[in-house]
Amino acid sequence: MAFVPDISSTPEHGQQRFFVVHPRGLVARLDGAQVVLPNVEDFDALGLTLGEAHRFGTLDDSDVFVIPFAGEVPAPFEILALRALASLLGEVLFGVVGHAMHTADWLSTSRFCGRCGARTERVASERCMACPACGLHLYPRISPAIITLVRKGDQALLASNAKFPGAFYSTLAGFAEIGESLEETLVREVREEAGIAVTNVRYFGSQPWPFPNSLMIAFTADWHAGEITIDPRELSDAQWFSADALPPVPPPISIARQLIDAWVVEVQAQRAR
Repeated sequence: MAFVPDISSTPEHGQQRFFVVHPRGLVARLDGAQVVLPNVEDFDALGLTLGEAHRFGTLDDSDVFVIPFAGEVPAPFEILALRALASLLGEVLFGVVGHAMHTADWLSTSRFCGRCGARTERVASERCMACPACGLHLYPRISPAIITLVRKGDQALLASNAKFPGAFYSTLAGFAEIGESLEETLVREVREEAGIAVTNVRYFGSQPWPFPNSLMIAFTADWHAGEITIDPRELSDAQWFSADALPPVPPPISIARQLIDAWVVEVQAQRAR
């Protein structure tokens, strides 16, 4: 399965796949563990028209379209949250759904010019909405956020989010502020959320994360000083964990889990020497 993003509105294939995106998730139905997308025959029941579809690429031999949708969802369709879809979809299709959700957020928030209030129009040559009145161009918003695994010897710092207490423990994360480098964001976020100072910040990788428009830039860092003191507005708990005594952690499809798994492999390799 291969996804190719494309800004052209002209279909390339005879087959079509439609990703109908609600503010709370993807509109689809479940056939056992299989996620079934709406097709054109379902549009009347959903109150949709083909003219609302925005083409954003190709998936194998199909053109893929996204349709922002905020209405009532009739049975047998339901709203599937992206986090729930992580366990139902493969990596490629999960990425396409994320791409669709990010695109839907941009389409929904760019219908009118933020400078003069006029209705915007799609630009054919790039992924952009433009204001015909004042010329403002509105591109998809991408919000950079750091995510980091902090290490202290052979232990790592994992925390439970205050919004989802007890669901699982994950790495620390936070959005970059104006005027900050990503490294400065990391140092500040770890200090604010967990009360500790870090050093030796190292880049790990990145992952688009459409909640609704984040780009997660992952790092590792080493503990430098301080004791864990959590910000209760952000975290319900934070602890140092060893690689062989982990709490529940995020699903494998997330870069948080990739950070944790890479650390576990490294610790196990060091112990085997």
